Amino acid sequence: MSPNWVTTRLDSLTGWARASSLWPMPFGTACCAIEFMATAASRFDIARFGMERMSFSPRQADVLICAGRLPFKLAPVIRRIWDQMPQPKWAISMGACASTGGIFDNYSMVQGIDTIIPVDVYVPGCPPRPEGLLYGIMLLHKKISGESLFDPTLRVEHLAGPDGLFRRPEQIDEVSEPFGNSVHQTRSSS
Repeated sequence: MSPNWVTTRLDSLTGWARASSLWPMPFGTACCAIEFMATAASRFDIARFGMERMSFSPRQADVLICAGRLPFKLAPVIRRIWDQMPQPKWAISMGACASTGGIFDNYSMVQGIDTIIPVDVYVPGCPPRPEGLLYGIMLLHKKISGESLFDPTLRVEHLAGPDGLFRRPEQIDEVSEPFGNSVHQTRSSS
């Protein structure tokens, strides 16, 4: 073969292009947002991953980074932002509050944004350091690179129900029964 030719699979090329040019939509509501800002600053430089263009318009973003706690009043807002983002799109849950509700196990906080939108990568910590977010971005890159362009079940929209929740309250109770949750405030008797 000639040295001027490069061969690859279309899936590999598409995955590389998508992973290398993510445009994040920051949704920062608490101290995790400060760590996200530090990640975008010069010391950690999120531009190394092709994410220097912050998109504050959901129609021009393809990765939603929820950094911080999410009150029920903001749940319809983040769901609307998610619905306005074009496919393909991904979500990163940054911090304990966004992932599980954190220390705020009360009636006003959503106990994990995965009840509102589907989440691809969870970044643990309270708040997570910028290195943790960068590791989560690298995990998202790995996930995107492994996706197939021709898989019809991959990017199916999961529409929210009439109450705006991604998961039904019964499913949330089943997963979090020993600890309770903000949707029903149930507790195990044992």
